[in-house]
Amino acid sequence: MVAKQVFTFWFVTGSQHLYGNDALQKVKDHSEIIVQEMNQTGNMPYEIIFKEVATNSDDILTLMQTANLDDTCAGIITWMHTFSPAKIWIAGLKSLQKPLLHLHTQFNRDIPWNNIDMDFMNLNQSAHGDREFGFMATRLNVKRKVIAGHWSDPKVTTKVKDWMKTAIAFVSGSQINVARFGDNMRNVAVTDGDKIEAQIKFGWTVDYYGIGDLVEVIKQIPETEVDALYREYETLYELPVEATEPGEVRESIQEQARIELGLKHFLTTHGYTAFTTNFEDLHGMKQLPGLAAQRLMAEGYGFAGEGDWRTAALLRMMKIMSDNQDTSFMEDYTYHLEPGNEMILGSHMLEVCPTIAKNKPKIVVHPLSIGDKADPARLVFDSKEGDAITVSLVEMGGRYRMVINEVEAVAALEETPHLPVAKVLWKPAPSFQEATEAWIYAGGAHHTVFSYQLTATQLYDFAQMTDIECIVIDQDTRLSQLRNELQLSNKIW
Repeated sequence: MVAKQVFTFWFVTGSQHLYGNDALQKVKDHSEIIVQEMNQTGNMPYEIIFKEVATNSDDILTLMQTANLDDTCAGIITWMHTFSPAKIWIAGLKSLQKPLLHLHTQFNRDIPWNNIDMDFMNLNQSAHGDREFGFMATRLNVKRKVIAGHWSDPKVTTKVKDWMKTAIAFVSGSQINVARFGDNMRNVAVTDGDKIEAQIKFGWTVDYYGIGDLVEVIKQIPETEVDALYREYETLYELPVEATEPGEVRESIQEQARIELGLKHFLTTHGYTAFTTNFEDLHGMKQLPGLAAQRLMAEGYGFAGEGDWRTAALLRMMKIMSDNQDTSFMEDYTYHLEPGNEMILGSHMLEVCPTIAKNKPKIVVHPLSIGDKADPARLVFDSKEGDAITVSLVEMGGRYRMVINEVEAVAALEETPHLPVAKVLWKPAPSFQEATEAWIYAGGAHHTVFSYQLTATQLYDFAQMTDIECIVIDQDTRLSQLRNELQLSNKIW
């Protein structure tokens, strides 16, 4: 479902004619070597293509306009090998609509102490030229990423790779289409919002469908397809002993297979990459989608419960960024408040993505106290341990705020034999008290996207690309400073 599209990133080197043609040829040679080596030894997720040595305003403007119109170009990487006068970049930077990475590097890693002369100094002026370029980007308030260091340094190439994945998610925004089966959960505030503003800001399309539209598709699914999918379940998961014989348990699992097939057919037919459901709106369905939603998330679809289209789209976007690895819809459910060992138990009543599973998931059929429907089948598992982030995207009245908390997922303290849900236990940074208070002050929602694969920096870069506010709660967060930051943000944004 998260198929890797053919994207490239264009590498543009800045210089000028002051140094002569021989020098410009050397600039070009150096640029081509850097791009070749970064592609090969840096293991870039997408190809970097060297485009040209830019030396005048007209050529730069044409290049940027061409990049805007090229669907395969996901971003521009610039480097000023020599001193490139910033005025020649004004028109191009003002017109650029693709993500921009300013790579502040130089061809040589070390100063050639015994051979350095004025010719070397004149040619190798990244320390000079990149600052001139940086001033103009700041002067124009151009949203961009700056990465400094030698191009061969693994720390640098890792940052470039992470930025690439964020840029891909940004340019793929127009392909994130959310189908809402039913409306927003009644009386819930944070899951509602302005869908037109989301399309303007992020490119996300959100459409409503009555639950009957989905039910009609589910009814048409052939029993042969249901049986085939059920056999797939048997190979991938642990099934209840009761499922070995005909009866309610097997029928419940088969019903989830039917729902999964119907959902997938509907989404594929109409071009949707994310969806929401609502347990208050299930007319005509036997069960609330549980296993079905989990399985579709595992394929890369975005999902959120209770009509929360914004989190569904956010999950789809983060699935793209993470190559669909270790990323799930999540909800803060309950707390463990042992002094000095406070933790958050995250889960959802049915729908947590198995890409974050530590163990082989089990299919469990168990009553659900809401929705007033038959007992739904769902995957039950514990999540992995490790560093992760939880991310919420909320609407603050005409504008968006992204709230990110860095967390550490830990092993469950004890077994939970009577809790038939997939779950993850984590410790938020900097501490439970400061993190949860900061989250609430920032207006973070109860629905989030949880990811082991992505970093706060990548999501912050996305917020920069889309020009929205971003609040990061991490080990360095101090509550008094954050509250002041929020007051300033309300004025600025």
